[in-house]
Amino acid sequence: MSNDVEPEVNDRQIPVALSSASVYPLSVHDAFAVAQDLGYEGVEVMVTNNAVSQNPDALIQLSHRYHQEIVSIHAPTLLLTQQVWGTAWNKIEKSCQMAADVGCDTVVVHPPFRWQSNYAENFVEGVREIAARYRVRIAVENMYPWRVRGREAVAYLPHWDPLGQDYDDVTWDFSHAATAGANSLEAIKALGNKLRHVHLTDGSGSGKDEHLVPGTGTQQCADALQHLAATGFDGVVVAEISTRKAKVAGEREEMLAETLRFARHHLSVPLLRSVDN
Repeated sequence: MSNDVEPEVNDRQIPVALSSASVYPLSVHDAFAVAQDLGYEGVEVMVTNNAVSQNPDALIQLSHRYHQEIVSIHAPTLLLTQQVWGTAWNKIEKSCQMAADVGCDTVVVHPPFRWQSNYAENFVEGVREIAARYRVRIAVENMYPWRVRGREAVAYLPHWDPLGQDYDDVTWDFSHAATAGANSLEAIKALGNKLRHVHLTDGSGSGKDEHLVPGTGTQQCADALQHLAATGFDGVVVAEISTRKAKVAGEREEMLAETLRFARHHLSVPLLRSVDN
């Protein structure tokens, strides 16, 4: 018996898509155009107050025009989108309907806020029932604790951390993990087949939700992507960085191009594993 090492390679090319949030404050239209120009393989549409982001027919037209698959719909479950599509359950239902309309099978949602009492109490069962009805995956995203005067406030129910929760599908966000002080590599390993979707970004652990270019923060983004490539991850990696501080022409595009290069490189690096001969 000997412990030689052989590369374990996953034949599937994991798609790398662009979140429309990554071009904010530019439009959804701009997200599709930038994705095509830089060579991304799809777009995640974050539903906002922008009318195009709420219109499946307009999104399908953009998808065809720019040859970009719509890989996921991000439901308007942020504080900034409280007025979009009414009640919490209606947001989930309409997001799932739009996913079905545009031909994608993943809907990203945030966990409920604790003050959304009925919604929060029935969240796990509710998203499972709606996902089955629309034949989509509702992937609940990891968040982070809120801190007020140095003390942690309970903002989310059942919890900001999806580990240990009874979700069928999870989205993992590296920036949220940095804000929470979590270890993304260990969390991704622990989630196993529950991991459906990844928001590729980074954070410094400063306590702010920074959405840095991957590799510029403290999260083990490279190792995590290599782990996904080696273990048969069948979801999508979506670039979700903040480019709001881009000041000169081309700076936003360079940040997004670097994120794509980082993803492609590390998703193509096979991990080595010990095997017995």
